[in-house]
Amino acid sequence: MPTRKRAKGSPVRAVPARETETLEEPVAIYPGSFDPITNGHIDIIRRALRVFPRVTVAVAYNPNKDAAMFTPAERVAMIRQAFADVGERVVADSFTGLLVDYAERIGAQVLIRGLRAVSDFEYEFQMTMMNRHLKPKIETVFMMAGEQYFYTSSRLVKEVATFGGDVRNLVPEFVLQRFGERITKKAGEKRV
Repeated sequence: MPTRKRAKGSPVRAVPARETETLEEPVAIYPGSFDPITNGHIDIIRRALRVFPRVTVAVAYNPNKDAAMFTPAERVAMIRQAFADVGERVVADSFTGLLVDYAERIGAQVLIRGLRAVSDFEYEFQMTMMNRHLKPKIETVFMMAGEQYFYTSSRLVKEVATFGGDVRNLVPEFVLQRFGERITKKAGEKRV
């Protein structure tokens, strides 16, 4: 604990904490579409748990523009299934609107963003600066994707799976099963 320099014979006093400092553990959000959650997402979330006591994985969606393969409720369920082993350290949720408004609503101070390549950084840097403009007290932490997931994105995984490609090492087994069910269902709908 820091102390002030004292004159001979005077008692030692701790420097008081500033009123703005808090002893609460930071709440972190990892936002994304997670359509579906991939092993790359899971890697970043598990590594984030080494830094933060709890991570909220927030499924972002726009009900007017969402052309996702899985509904927000299905995506939240898959996230919960992927992290059943860590209990309440990972909270899965969904939201609409501005991320920083959602973060403020749940008391989060940190946004976690995954980076795969330099091209990700440019977009993420712009978003970070806008978020900082809107809510200066919310920080962004960037985490690099694991080398085996540099090329992995939900969009690419969906596209490959839709055309029958092998995505076994890119998503958990239960996601692979849901892909099969969804692709079979969509193929049946097209035939009708």
